[in-house]
Amino acid sequence: MMELKDETFRNFRDFIYEKSGIYIPDTKKYFIENRLGKRIEENKLASFDDYLYMLKYNNNSTELNVLFERITTNETFFFRELQQLEVLVGQIIPRIKAELKPATLKIWSSASSTGEEPYTIAMMLMENPKTAGIKFEILASDLSEAVLQKARAASYGQYSIRNVPQNYLKKYFKQLDGSNYVLNTDVRSKVKFVQINLLDASRMRAVRDMDVVLCRNVLIYFDKKAKISVVTSIYESLKNGGHFIIGMAESLHDITRAFKPAVIDKTVVYQKA
Repeated sequence: MMELKDETFRNFRDFIYEKSGIYIPDTKKYFIENRLGKRIEENKLASFDDYLYMLKYNNNSTELNVLFERITTNETFFFRELQQLEVLVGQIIPRIKAELKPATLKIWSSASSTGEEPYTIAMMLMENPKTAGIKFEILASDLSEAVLQKARAASYGQYSIRNVPQNYLKKYFKQLDGSNYVLNTDVRSKVKFVQINLLDASRMRAVRDMDVVLCRNVLIYFDKKAKISVVTSIYESLKNGGHFIIGMAESLHDITRAFKPAVIDKTVVYQKA
């Protein structure tokens, strides 16, 4: 394996943090070696220093996207942490419909990865009798353009669909071959994918008037400074009274007190005061 010197690792870590807000501790030097070593060979470069130089000075946004793809964990699947989504679709959204009566309900899946989360929400909204008549839009974003391309293609293997109920599978998916399925156009049309770096304040300011924002299982990759920046931007993106949902194992403790937490069916949901 190509050697990654300690000084070069620290320079890589600082560069990645500057561009994405993702902080990689010293104990995960092996992570950079494993994830980027092959990419250096693909680019026919001689060292990690050469690759870092290319990223910094060649003004190559495509390669930066590849870097984001290699350093992020995009493991997800349909109907993940279902309890939260059932609270969202079965209770929060009907309440928003009754109290705020939005012409179009706006939901933002802010770290959508390959699309399983926003597509799951779209299907559940279409199936639930309480929300079936609601007009809604789902904005889905991710740091990596590569995973967004996969999301737009909406083709999934067994790992992604393993928790999809059979009635959903039959109604909304078409089997391509023995193990791959593609989502139908009705569901795909409900979700718009765009690349957004959650640490890019100018891009974050373009997202406004959301009724619900989900940012699940993402804040764990940021240090406190980056968490505060992301959560502040998300707060500004919400309407007054809008709802914010983070991962089941995550918390806003020590990050912000701007949101009012509530527990609904053992699920913590944050509301913009």
